[in-house]
Amino acid sequence: MAPGYCEDCSRLLEEFHFHLRKVCREFEQKIKTIFRELCQCTCFSVTPESSYRRRKRRGRRRLSLNDEELLLDDEESLQTLSRLSASQNTELQTTAAMFYLHLSHHLQSPLPDALLEPLMNLLLSSDLDVQKTIALSLVNLLVKNNVCRESVIEMGMLVPILELIQSGDSNAQSHSCACVCMLASSEPNREAVMAEGVKPLLALAKSYDPQVQQVASWALLHLTHSDWSTRLLCEAGGFPVLVLLLQGSDSEVQFYSCSALCNISAAQEHHPQLLSIGGHFLLRSLLTLVSSSVQKNSMQACRCLQTLSQNDLIQEQLMELDCVLPLQSLLKTSSAGWRESAVTLLSALTSHTPNKDVLVIEGLLQEVGQLLLHPTCSSAILTHSCRIISDLSSCSEGQQAVMEGRCLSGLLGTLLSPSLTDDALTHLTSCLRNLVTQHALKTELSGIINSEQVSRLIRLSVQTQNPQLSYNSSAVISRLEMTGEMVQLLRPHYVTMLQYLSAFLKNKDVKLQQLGMVTIFNLKTDGDFSSLLSGSEVEAQLWTVHDQTEETRRLLQMIQPLSPSPVNPSLPQHKH
Repeated sequence: MAPGYCEDCSRLLEEFHFHLRKVCREFEQKIKTIFRELCQCTCFSVTPESSYRRRKRRGRRRLSLNDEELLLDDEESLQTLSRLSASQNTELQTTAAMFYLHLSHHLQSPLPDALLEPLMNLLLSSDLDVQKTIALSLVNLLVKNNVCRESVIEMGMLVPILELIQSGDSNAQSHSCACVCMLASSEPNREAVMAEGVKPLLALAKSYDPQVQQVASWALLHLTHSDWSTRLLCEAGGFPVLVLLLQGSDSEVQFYSCSALCNISAAQEHHPQLLSIGGHFLLRSLLTLVSSSVQKNSMQACRCLQTLSQNDLIQEQLMELDCVLPLQSLLKTSSAGWRESAVTLLSALTSHTPNKDVLVIEGLLQEVGQLLLHPTCSSAILTHSCRIISDLSSCSEGQQAVMEGRCLSGLLGTLLSPSLTDDALTHLTSCLRNLVTQHALKTELSGIINSEQVSRLIRLSVQTQNPQLSYNSSAVISRLEMTGEMVQLLRPHYVTMLQYLSAFLKNKDVKLQQLGMVTIFNLKTDGDFSSLLSGSEVEAQLWTVHDQTEETRRLLQMIQPLSPSPVNPSLPQHKH
């Protein structure tokens, strides 16, 4: 399959290819026989001199097919094909069109430019069946990159292709629309396609034929990959059409239109136009699609809503439309893809301060706690769950909901997962560091953490590849309540802890030095740690930091008094 297409576009193109193979297989032998006989007929004969040149040049031009090489004489075969395509006889044109269909089915090498002119003649045929056949051939050639898209545009083929869209025949519309889509996928062609093709495509998208709607919405999706063409689509009234397609009964049409709207919503300049479609119609349609039984449609609707939720007004409207319930339902599904899409959108909603109290009341933290306890919690799900917990724990009733929802147990349990990325672990330890600064959560966490989880935090603290991960992990350790049970959990790791404490004290970052000193202060309550600290490198480093601090204090006293400044306006005045 040609590179640059998403999985769904590639699948649809493969379906086109499959049907082409099925149709062409039964014609293959007959077409070759007919074409060979036509070449021998006196109607298409050439002079003896030309015949001599033909024999002399035989083998010079070859088209590589799947199972053979087709010899193409520069004069005889091309002349015959040109006469067939330019003929007013429908049967002869049909023969030429079927030759191209056979060629498009088997061709493995680029199509010579000399074969484009007969193709153009057939597109201009007065017979609709000929036009449909040649349009289907062109689709296959474009899909396989056997023909140059720029050459097709330069030869003026876009005009008859667009006229075919308005033919009223569903097959002709599908084939011509697919051609437009393939031509528009090339950036140099997009301007030409957009200038002529937007309105016919929008008209086609309103068809009652699902197959025609599929190809039209697929073509419109490709046109949303460019800012310029998206603006033209907006000016042509394309946004309401795409929103209406969300309400259709065909799942493929829903997916293509939702994907197009997702691309459009990435630019906030289009949000007013999208919101102007009355009665929250877009948001209602997307929320309906969120509950779709077709997973890819539900996930794409979540992505579109997430992109739109960057707008505060849209956030408010989503909450008014009770968006939380369908998203919570997705969190309970067995599909990781569904859960990930829902939690990603919910994390975007929790970042908006006015939503926090409502989301706590709606029981979101309970659902997130269960999500973290799921055996297949992915790095992406964990990352967004941590954001939700951090955001909601800061609001009223949030801390209690975190404890009741078993969020702490879920976070600590996920800490032991071997499949987490460093980025996910950084978010996880950052969330724990934030929670342990709150007294009630600190007590709860200190009471439920076990030896494996403590060991994991200490191993993360001592690693140096990710400084932020190391800092987060050691900060959690430093803030745990030093009860007798906690001392028993930490005691086997004192030697390892001294390693990272020494590194922190040597670091020029004051934040790390202070973290090291807080940890040492807490651990000194245990005589075993005090014994290890005495005379160690860490103790020597503590004295070094002490001396540096005293020197800093002395220097500050030398330049007293300091006057208030824009940097520190609260600095106290000293009397002389």
